[in-house]
Amino acid sequence: MRDCDVVVVGAGLAGLTAARELTEAGLEVRVLEARDRVGGRTLSQSVGEHPEDIVELGGQWVGPTQHEVLGLAEDFGIPTYPTHASGKNLFEDGRGQLKRFSGTIPMLQPHVMVDYGQADLRLKRLIKTVDPESPWAGEDAERLDEQSFASWIRRTAKTGTAREALTTAIRAVFSVEPADVSLLHVLFYAAAAGGWDDLLDTEGGAQQDRLAGGTQQLSVRMAEELGDRVELSTPVRSIQTDGESVLVGDLRARRVIVAIPPALAGRIEYDPPLPGMRDQLTQRMPMGTVIKCVAVYEEPFWRDDGLTGQALSLPGPAQVVFDNTPPNGSAGLIAFLEGKDARELASVGVRERREAVLRTFKRLFGERATHPVEYVDKDWSAEPYSRGCYAGVFGPGGWTGYGRWLREPVGRVHWAGTETATRWMGYMDGAIQSGRRAAAEVQTAEGAAVVDAAGAQAAQAARIITG
Repeated sequence: MRDCDVVVVGAGLAGLTAARELTEAGLEVRVLEARDRVGGRTLSQSVGEHPEDIVELGGQWVGPTQHEVLGLAEDFGIPTYPTHASGKNLFEDGRGQLKRFSGTIPMLQPHVMVDYGQADLRLKRLIKTVDPESPWAGEDAERLDEQSFASWIRRTAKTGTAREALTTAIRAVFSVEPADVSLLHVLFYAAAAGGWDDLLDTEGGAQQDRLAGGTQQLSVRMAEELGDRVELSTPVRSIQTDGESVLVGDLRARRVIVAIPPALAGRIEYDPPLPGMRDQLTQRMPMGTVIKCVAVYEEPFWRDDGLTGQALSLPGPAQVVFDNTPPNGSAGLIAFLEGKDARELASVGVRERREAVLRTFKRLFGERATHPVEYVDKDWSAEPYSRGCYAGVFGPGGWTGYGRWLREPVGRVHWAGTETATRWMGYMDGAIQSGRRAAAEVQTAEGAAVVDAAGAQAAQAARIITG
């Protein structure tokens, strides 16, 4: 057996942040990563010779209130640049009609705007009633948690367009269908981000900026600092606790931090077994379904037409589209296949998905959009060590039934990952926060153990002296 103080399972942002914090505190740490790379749900892929010629196949945006990820980027001297937002956005309604608009919400028929506006107002009022630290503890938590967001939409929105707009928003934020997610989970998620608009907006919201050179470099840089403490291609199959230590593979440590999504954490074999409620939680927090699609072009031709490249298409299947062009790199558009569209298109080949995405681009931006110089996509549900994105979600009853077990350590086993965050859950910022929180838990627990041991030795010595 090899001995260390703490084993961290997972070399994404959460696990590497925890390892970095604990190493700086003087503890001996080992990070075990199943993939042959670091970065978890961030993945930057080169598509050209220029350093900025990369496409982000995983998480890519940062918002102005995401202080954890912005602080880490600043530590490494990584600058940000804004998402292109000069010009008009596009909205394609259910009949295929295109409208140009500014801001987050397109101008629709007056009765639709009134309907959407009252639903938006009701949603924001409910968000203010939820405490992201303990969403299960609110006075109305059970009532909010027993219903899906789909049932809330049906009761609240009266027009078909308003209902479809809310449905598309849920797919865009969670990569699930409204029937898959609890109303309380949506409220918590928005409260943890600061508000509903913070999730949807570009300028001032979660999609405002990008990191020059890609987001995966955050993990790469942390891993470089940790050196040979990070072990790749080392999947963890079992975790065994025997009183004063934890056994993970051929490593023996005092504690372990499991920094992977609950759905994956539940596939590890624990000895002794996890408490029933914690194991039940892992069965009730499935990952979303998303395929991220990137088309690279010789130039950002849509800008010549006065467009931002941002579009919302109700017919889809590429319902959410963004300009993906860095300041000095190749022009590009990105699209997301989410929820049921991703489930259907995950079973076909890349060529068929490409054709479906480019058909949407053609309706939005014209014939030139059908001729990219390169196309690449990433089906995150097929990724063995993610099994979906963007994050795990609770369906009806999840938060009130099992939420209190989400961050609660089980003996010497601690939990990290963006799903355990209380601020910006589901985002890179939440992952970093969770790593810091788990590292602090370990330091507190180990500090208490040292104090207790020292006190017991002093008491024993006193008894010997006094005879």
